[in-house]
Amino acid sequence: MKIKDLRVSFTNSLSGIYDSEEVLSFFYILSEEILGLKRVDVAMCLDKILTVNEKANFDNAIKRLEKQEPIQYIIGETYFFGIPFIVNEHVLIPRPETEELVDWILKDQKKEKQSITILDIGTGSGCIAISLAKKIPEAKVFAMDISEQAIQVARDNAKKNQADITFVKTDILEVEELFQDFDIIVSNPPYVRELEKKEMKSNVLDNEPQQALFVSDDEPLLFYKKITDLAKGKLRENGSLYFEINQYLGIETKNMIESKGFKPVEVRKDIYGNERMIRARLN
Repeated sequence: MKIKDLRVSFTNSLSGIYDSEEVLSFFYILSEEILGLKRVDVAMCLDKILTVNEKANFDNAIKRLEKQEPIQYIIGETYFFGIPFIVNEHVLIPRPETEELVDWILKDQKKEKQSITILDIGTGSGCIAISLAKKIPEAKVFAMDISEQAIQVARDNAKKNQADITFVKTDILEVEELFQDFDIIVSNPPYVRELEKKEMKSNVLDNEPQQALFVSDDEPLLFYKKITDLAKGKLRENGSLYFEINQYLGIETKNMIESKGFKPVEVRKDIYGNERMIRARLN
């Protein structure tokens, strides 16, 4: 089969599931991954005949896309803050909103000392911890997660990106006290309520790890309360606590953090206008 015929077949297979622009985007992503051809190169190689292995790889990708598996899992990689990250079904796919949280931390640090200690709670793929370690090379960075599989992915990403991270496997809800003092504690914990599942696309619901996404409707701030309590005892003077938050619970989250003695507490909107981030300080 020639590439031009594959493109037609690929489009026909997926056109009823995704819009045409998204289908073509998938095709060019896979062309680069499987064939080593960038989009501009594909146009010049339309008569290239696929090998048996190349055709099989495309067929497998089509089957997975038909089940609405995220393209990032299919190729096994995504980019976050300009850095490549391995991703699979054991970790959430990093989101642009989380990049904004990292950017906020980095901008704050330009005004502060650079020799700092950072703790990332619920690290997943390690995207926050590794990005901060790369951008603040003088920092000592620790990262926690409850999942051994997630920790392994994060370790692989740290090695891939030559980032020096200390990983700790633990259930943060079972921790009574953090093991040392920190200048920055950051977390993007589970925050999607069960009642919000109906708003989510099936490719997320059916593929990304539920443990990293959802909290009960009765205790939506469970992780925030626990982490805030732990941070209160282990943040250094002028230290900062950063959270990615549920856009519908900005006021509730801010009030809870303030009730535990943090001041000032700032809620910030993401590029979509949703209340998505919080910074809290202990002075």
